[in-house]
Amino acid sequence: MGMWTLLSCVLLMLQAVSGMSSIRWCTISQPEMEKCNDMAKAFSNAGISPSLQCVSADSVAGCVQKLTNKEADAFSSSARDIYNIGKQATFKIAAGESTRDGEGTVYYAVGVVKKSNAAININNLKGKKSCHTGKGRTAGWNMPLGYLIDTGKMSVMGCNIPQGVADFFSASCIPGATEPGDPASLCSLCIGNQAGQYKCDKSNNERYFSYDGAFRCLVEDAGEVAFVKHTTVMDNTNGKNNESWAQNLISQDYELLCRDGRRAPVTDYHRCNLVRVPARGIVVRSEVQGSVVYNMLREGVNKGGFNMFSSASYKGSDLMFSDTSTQFIFSETDNYKAWMGEGYYNALRAMDCTKSDIPKYLRWCVLSDGEQKKCVAMAEAFGQKALTPEIQCNHGASQEDCMQKIQNNEADAITLDGGFIYTAGKDYGLVPAAGESYTGSMDGSIYYAVAVLEKTNRNVNSFHDLKGRTSCHTGYGRTAGWNIPMGVLIEKGLIRPQKCQVPQAAGEFFKSSCVPGANQPGFPSNLCAQCIGDSSGANKCVREKERYDGYNGAFRCLTENAGEVAFVKHTTVFQNTDGNSTEPWAINLLSKNYQLLCPHGARAEVTQYAHCNLARVPSHAVMVRPDTNPYAIFGLLDKAQEFYGDDAGSGFRMFDSSQYGGADLIFKDSTVKMIAVGDKKTYEEWLGQSYVESLQAMECPDSGTELSSASTVLVALLSSLLALLSV
Repeated sequence: MGMWTLLSCVLLMLQAVSGMSSIRWCTISQPEMEKCNDMAKAFSNAGISPSLQCVSADSVAGCVQKLTNKEADAFSSSARDIYNIGKQATFKIAAGESTRDGEGTVYYAVGVVKKSNAAININNLKGKKSCHTGKGRTAGWNMPLGYLIDTGKMSVMGCNIPQGVADFFSASCIPGATEPGDPASLCSLCIGNQAGQYKCDKSNNERYFSYDGAFRCLVEDAGEVAFVKHTTVMDNTNGKNNESWAQNLISQDYELLCRDGRRAPVTDYHRCNLVRVPARGIVVRSEVQGSVVYNMLREGVNKGGFNMFSSASYKGSDLMFSDTSTQFIFSETDNYKAWMGEGYYNALRAMDCTKSDIPKYLRWCVLSDGEQKKCVAMAEAFGQKALTPEIQCNHGASQEDCMQKIQNNEADAITLDGGFIYTAGKDYGLVPAAGESYTGSMDGSIYYAVAVLEKTNRNVNSFHDLKGRTSCHTGYGRTAGWNIPMGVLIEKGLIRPQKCQVPQAAGEFFKSSCVPGANQPGFPSNLCAQCIGDSSGANKCVREKERYDGYNGAFRCLTENAGEVAFVKHTTVFQNTDGNSTEPWAINLLSKNYQLLCPHGARAEVTQYAHCNLARVPSHAVMVRPDTNPYAIFGLLDKAQEFYGDDAGSGFRMFDSSQYGGADLIFKDSTVKMIAVGDKKTYEEWLGQSYVESLQAMECPDSGTELSSASTVLVALLSSLLALLSV
């Protein structure tokens, strides 16, 4: 009987959570407490259930503490406060406040330009002149700058956002940007009052202050883009504003900048905006069922007989709820990030940076003596330009060793290719902070995996023809040289790995190969047969030391007739032909003498890689711990490449390894520029779904292990139940 009594108690507890008899509402001031008590009485008189009880705290933080201590159940808060609460507490979102439109939006932060300025768009704002509502304000500072930083259009080094803005825009009017250290250009477009006084003052003394002022800054051609809210243009055009500067303004003469690079009429702000700013939300304790609180509030609006959205009787404003709200809208998600929207959350996160977030040193994990030498040179070069954080060099035994070191906070960063990015994210919890672009464009974060043949080799015209041939690979487990081509062979049914033994299947398919890193116990010896080792003939088939290692090495393997096909990336041929390489083996090579093998059974010129490739592959990325500020990492690298990104420059070169006795050291030599990760903030997002799926197919987990895991979970569940019943 004791067992069933306990189960009954558990059920009663569950019912108590979902059907609470009262909701304890947290208030943050005496006027709010008075309003809450009156609201509770009104709810009681109207028979609204559950009943409302009021508890007091002295701040939002105090309410968070009461929620955590289970001394309160709910309170309303601004989206900005909810963002901050999310960094320290666990909670759910039950509902949002809204005006009559039912959107739950305060406004949209937009970028406005003159229609006549046809050349400007969101992607070419660098070097333009800008108008802002004021430093620290939402629509004119936090949202547009947060958006630009998050998307990688603007970079900020060392959390110095004002300097980042000054480096990005040629001149601005940002009222209030008069604090110590603020660059002069942030106020250079401001005009002060009629007498020219109070220039850049964060008040109406500055004529370009706030929404109307920032728009006026655009109207009078001081700036080329104004960051305001979506109603600003309509409030000041078509006869709505009688001030002299706004006379005869027509709304159709202005357009919005869209995130996709297009422009739109100012009335199209729902689709064309930078960030949607959400209205207040209802925060509830994790154990509280959100629908219970929402239903209580909705009933309160409909039949409570109490004006919940008015604070006038209590000599305050926005007490408990916003005075401009008229209704509550149910939150379809408990998660506050999803409720407020990724755009708003990411903009705040991009601006949420203090000096304490920037470590003194960024410990870069290097894998070879060459990388160590280049890393030391990089640290010295960055130091000469006072770039922050400073670089330190930590040596790792392997990519996995570096991942472990980063996870254990013994190192901070390493650049990895797609296959290792997958491992770093899945097994070590690392995330991308910056990526390499091989085209120079913001969407250059991919390359193409290709199969290269000598044009004179007419024996191979399809992947079927590769059976019994020799092959060159960048390395075992690497993306373009192993994972992708093996995936193609498996997909075509040309190899059928038994028990997922891909190396064995590859060894049976190819006559012999050079696969650096395949010198492992149990692997077929012919996977290393075509390798030649280092300059002295030692370290044959050893990763990082084998002369046929990496992209250039695999292509060299082809050119020296060690293999008939080389699996590399699309830029490899161009890097090593037509005089682009000074290496003795590559000096006389011509790109026209090579062709690509297409997976659909044809050949193409090496310039046709976009149509003849094995896969579209994500580029290499700098991987860090999730608690590392990614904007600080990109800010450092982006500033660094202003000084050291040119391969023709003198001194240190970020994307040139020739001085250090190797290739692709720290960064790939084919990198044109470092780019921000943008919306690809996790390893899955960076790699892309199809690429992740191809890697998952290559994993081939042991079926016994899977069964064991499932059994473990089942046993754990049964043990927990038995423990509960035996109490």
